[in-house]
Amino acid sequence: MEKKRCDWCEKDDLYRNYHDNEWGKPVYDDPTIFEFLILETFQAGLSWYTILSKRENFRKAFENFDVNKVSQFSDAKLESLMQDAGIIRNKLKIKAAVTNAQAFIKIQEEFGCFSKYIWGFVGGKPIDNQPTDLKDVPATTEISDVLSKDLKKRGFKFVGSTVVYAHMQATGMVNDHVEDCWTRTHKL
Repeated sequence: MEKKRCDWCEKDDLYRNYHDNEWGKPVYDDPTIFEFLILETFQAGLSWYTILSKRENFRKAFENFDVNKVSQFSDAKLESLMQDAGIIRNKLKIKAAVTNAQAFIKIQEEFGCFSKYIWGFVGGKPIDNQPTDLKDVPATTEISDVLSKDLKKRGFKFVGSTVVYAHMQATGMVNDHVEDCWTRTHKL
């Protein structure tokens, strides 16, 4: 019997694997949170599939998403990234990755870890929206609005409420798997 999944992931195996093994699963470790934050900011204005299909290239280009290394990228490194056809070559987004890494580190210093900061917006545990259909899944929420505003205040770029909500979904801060998705009957 074939698994029933959220409709958005049925494009191909890349999407199904991401849906089944990552999307909506709570992430509390800073390195993975940083990876998703960088990927989501590059996704702004593009499809998530585009980013997901280039994920390995992003990992190589961004030093396996090592926040300390990314925070110290030189102008020469930024220029080399602009020549890397394996990633999204948007100068503002590439520069934002460095700015966001620096802001990420400041939050780590203030809160002890970024995870403690970001999960504080949802009381430390996932919000389960239990949508019955994809049309019930919002693009933004009041929480993503507040989090977006706070991230911007702290110097982050490309973190509008839609990007932030997508990040919350990806890292399991919210569970938007539709009610008949197989992931709801199996432990996430």
